[in-house]
Amino acid sequence: MIRFIIAFLALALSPVAAAQDNVTIIHAGWLLAIPGEAPAEEQSIVILGERIDRIENGFIEIDGAEYVDLSDRFVLPGLIDSHVHLLSELNPERRLQNVTFSSADWAIDGVRNARATLMAGFTTVQDVGGELEAIIALRDGQRDGDFAGPRMRVSGPSVTPTGGHGDINGYNEDIMHAFSSRAACNGPADCRRVVRELVRARVDLIKITATGGVLSQTAAGTEQQFFDDELASIMEAARMMGRYVTAHAHGVTGINSAIENGIHSIEHGTYLDDESIRLFRRNNVYLVPTLLAGATVAEIATSADWMTPEVRQKSLEVGPNMIEMARRAHAGGVMIAFGTDSGVSRHGDNAREFALLVEAGLSPMDAIRSATVTAAAHVQMADDIGTIEPGKYADIIAVSGNPLDDITELEDVDFVMQGGEVYSRQ
Repeated sequence: MIRFIIAFLALALSPVAAAQDNVTIIHAGWLLAIPGEAPAEEQSIVILGERIDRIENGFIEIDGAEYVDLSDRFVLPGLIDSHVHLLSELNPERRLQNVTFSSADWAIDGVRNARATLMAGFTTVQDVGGELEAIIALRDGQRDGDFAGPRMRVSGPSVTPTGGHGDINGYNEDIMHAFSSRAACNGPADCRRVVRELVRARVDLIKITATGGVLSQTAAGTEQQFFDDELASIMEAARMMGRYVTAHAHGVTGINSAIENGIHSIEHGTYLDDESIRLFRRNNVYLVPTLLAGATVAEIATSADWMTPEVRQKSLEVGPNMIEMARRAHAGGVMIAFGTDSGVSRHGDNAREFALLVEAGLSPMDAIRSATVTAAAHVQMADDIGTIEPGKYADIIAVSGNPLDDITELEDVDFVMQGGEVYSRQ
């Protein structure tokens, strides 16, 4: 039923132009094919169907080909956001929506948010925390062409200790009993069960809440919430069923324990320390800093009378620390994968994260690489996305100016192609 609703509502959101299984040639004025390498001028990208066939110097012509003239644009790979929540967006009614929205309601909002994300130049995302039925339907609907949106990997609801950041909080006991997260668990055996049930539901990865969080309606702090034996059981169960685990983690105790127990990546990482940085590097763990989320909640908390006192206090404490955290991590050689926590911030504003990364000490090239090459490896799709090279999906965007000179150029994307189809052309 949810898939039917998504398809029906998305009919008006069809792409601007659909590439057939023939030849499309993009004439790129400046091409950053592999972020980290120098861009080249006057390049032709030859596309067969949904994938890139080759790149040639100059503006070539082929009989019968369809041409896309980006000769006055800066062209680069489609962007990747490693941390989004497509089904929702922070607003004064968010607490009420938790107990009034159905799976279909979440999915319908997800269609709109997915389109806004794609139009902003983000052709692939990893959704790490959402209502299970709705997010699976959204992922599969996009894959099957029911609506325009980024390619998705999804975790479903976060695995959480009962009462933890990923569980329901801040309501009366009857409400919390009725709406307790289906991914809440206690003890190693119970946590293994939850992981297996999520894999059975066809999630792509497992997301856990290793520490308390900012927007949970509880004064439980931001430090470790799982016991080490619970963490170990989650990692082992996920590994045995072919999934990796990523961890929401603000406090240093939760960050370090998650890494020591085999986590693939840390989301947020606000209070990491020197030992954390050593562990990140020793264990080849990714950091997804979500600086835009920190800036957003800190800004909202100064005036939002709908925030509870617990949430307002955590927002004002955590948000301002995140830029300095990213600066320390980058200087320490931690692998940074781009992620925004969009859903806290507005969908479609994802590219605002770039300027914050540059403020934290990354060069514009480093920041772009975090949203392409590094993010593609992080989400286990490096063979298909992240660069403009032969054999990869034709996920391609263009902007008017050079983002290596002004990273905010990426906040106004002129052209979006995903899998050989043009979805935005200015």
